[in-house]
Amino acid sequence: MKQAIISRRVFSSAALLAGVSIGAPSVWSQAKLEKTRVSIAVDGKAAFYYLPLTISEQLGYFKNEGVDVEISDFAGGARAQQALVGGSADIVSGAYEHTINMQSKNQFIQSFVLQGRAPQIALGVSTKTLPNYQTLADLRGKKIGVSAPGSSTNMVANLVLSRAGVKASEVSYVGVGSAAGALTALRSGQIDAICNTDPVMTMLEQKGDVKIISDTRTLKGTSEVFGGLMPAACFYTHGDYVQKNPNTCQALANAIVRGLKWLQTAGPSDIIKTVPENYLLDDRALYLASFNKVREAISLDGIMAEEGTRTALRALTSFDPSIKADKIELSKTYTNDFARRAKDRFKA
Repeated sequence: MKQAIISRRVFSSAALLAGVSIGAPSVWSQAKLEKTRVSIAVDGKAAFYYLPLTISEQLGYFKNEGVDVEISDFAGGARAQQALVGGSADIVSGAYEHTINMQSKNQFIQSFVLQGRAPQIALGVSTKTLPNYQTLADLRGKKIGVSAPGSSTNMVANLVLSRAGVKASEVSYVGVGSAAGALTALRSGQIDAICNTDPVMTMLEQKGDVKIISDTRTLKGTSEVFGGLMPAACFYTHGDYVQKNPNTCQALANAIVRGLKWLQTAGPSDIIKTVPENYLLDDRALYLASFNKVREAISLDGIMAEEGTRTALRALTSFDPSIKADKIELSKTYTNDFARRAKDRFKA
């Protein structure tokens, strides 16, 4: 996509054109950033779950906002979260439900821009090791691959199993990542089932390696599994970081929302040209098929739906007795202030 270069004098009128506003470099006047270097922790960056982060990075949207981001990819959401708590990361690009988990431990972290409005996670059983699978009860005593213990994929597996009366202690969870390692683990018989994101799940599904038994890659599927909207990836950090660095948080939200708008109209060739080659897992056609499956699960404007936060709380309390719904203040787990301003600016 050619990027239009627009002067400061004509930008205000040109920005009314959606295509131009997305292509143009950021020349809006803005308050001085409290931090120009920001470290971001993420788990499994190659997954579509974090595609808005990758797009915003690859197209230079963070730099356009004056922010130099350092992105560290960890093996699992819990590790990324630990980086935030330990002080080696400023921001986490991770699952929204971690904000609720952390608050239940008296640590207040806050989401300030949403990347996904559905989890994009599917649970499938191996057609190799479980060819005669019939019900979830058949997974008792089996090995289930997840991106990492404590991750969103682990949470979804726990939720689906608990509703069928299968306890987490009755299965063995194995961390397999969310890229080539996950494919290998399933195909080699190291695991009997897998709960993971795309493009991994579509690649396994289309090759006949798995039978999908639970799917949140679409809004409809998400509603069937969770009973309503369920937010997914977001940018979250300590509440006091947001208060002390509002201009920096605004710049980060601007970059993500701009990426979200780009994704609304991006074609297959645009995606292929933009993401790193190794994200394609040696199969461009299946990668694009995966993208088409999850496209509607990507947030349109970065704004968190209040209904979704309630769904997340219900889901967590349904299988985690340590989280007490009446002790959680959902209003403290997120803010839409930054996303709304970014939405207005980019007409997302």
